[in-house]
Amino acid sequence: MLSADEQLLLSACLTHDRQAQYRLYERYKTAMFSSALRILGSRDLAQDALQDAFVQVFQQLQNFRQQSALGAWIKTIVVRRALLTLRQEQRMEVYDSDRHTEPLVAWHDSLTGEALEKAIGELPDGYRATFCLIEVEGYSHREAAELLGTSEGTSKSQLHHAKRLLQRKLQFLYR
Repeated sequence: MLSADEQLLLSACLTHDRQAQYRLYERYKTAMFSSALRILGSRDLAQDALQDAFVQVFQQLQNFRQQSALGAWIKTIVVRRALLTLRQEQRMEVYDSDRHTEPLVAWHDSLTGEALEKAIGELPDGYRATFCLIEVEGYSHREAAELLGTSEGTSKSQLHHAKRLLQRKLQFLYR
């Protein structure tokens, strides 16, 4: 259910009140940008995807059924837009076992959030998108596969290889 404040904001946005639309954008832009950035790995692409997503949010706001939190509904649109952008950029990478043969390693004790974000950002696009959808955004393999247009098995494989590659990247940083 929406809070009284969100309900008022939603009602004003539905009447195309530009100030209300701006307040809605301001309320959610940071979290939504972070989601898009994690998937896309490029600030410019993430900003473009965010803008496109909010245009879609305002165009489809009358379809919001209030069966979930408004932020969750917006995040779904942002994630879908980021994935569409990724596909349009044709940067999804299929796993190649010949390129990634190093063994698994343990996480380093002094791992920082900044180092992890940097390592995630350096993952190939397909790995990063799968990793972010499942491990960061909390989607199931089935949901991630549907969003990515792949099979559930591919989602599981991409996540497995993303984690392996992350471990190697982080091991290199902490040698």
